[in-house]
Amino acid sequence: MSTAPLNVLLVSASLFDDNGNSRVLAASFVRALEASGLQYKLTHHDLVERDLPHLGAAEMQAWMTPADERTAAQRELVMLSDTFLAELRAADLLVIAAPLYNLGIPSQMKAWFDRVLRAGETFNYTAQGPVGLLEGKQALVLAARGGVYAGSELDSQTPHLKSMLGLMGIADQHYVYAEGLNMGDEYKAKAMTEAQSGIANFVEML
Repeated sequence: MSTAPLNVLLVSASLFDDNGNSRVLAASFVRALEASGLQYKLTHHDLVERDLPHLGAAEMQAWMTPADERTAAQRELVMLSDTFLAELRAADLLVIAAPLYNLGIPSQMKAWFDRVLRAGETFNYTAQGPVGLLEGKQALVLAARGGVYAGSELDSQTPHLKSMLGLMGIADQHYVYAEGLNMGDEYKAKAMTEAQSGIANFVEML
């Protein structure tokens, strides 16, 4: 009996193309996946290249309008979010290559999250609070930082990502950090080597 391939959705948002540290980590993940012998399907969105617009009122209103009542313009607005949602639902593993910009995720990545964090689609509001609808998936966050922030009060990025993923029901979350990347060549080389080892170890467990 054949086993279905691992469906991987990778989203990245480096302003520096393939030279960005988070993109280097993403490339390390892809190489580890290729070397693993696993059968997989990979979908990658470079969210900077896609240049997603910020979420606007017209697009959100289109989501909230019943499908059979939407205008042609609203159907077009909904299509972007619906496409991202279909990819996310199909994914077994969501990989987020996240640089740290001003203590948060890039605005381009937030624009993607804004289109997949939809009530009634990836979570529901209940009397007991929000309940995620995407249980059973894994998430791997590849975090690249110029300084050392993990575990400190300045790391507002990690709690934000944990909360957004958790809201959708993705509780199986893994984090690989490459930190201190602007603190000298020796520090950077060590941090990247350790992060790449962490990525390889994660892939081995898939």
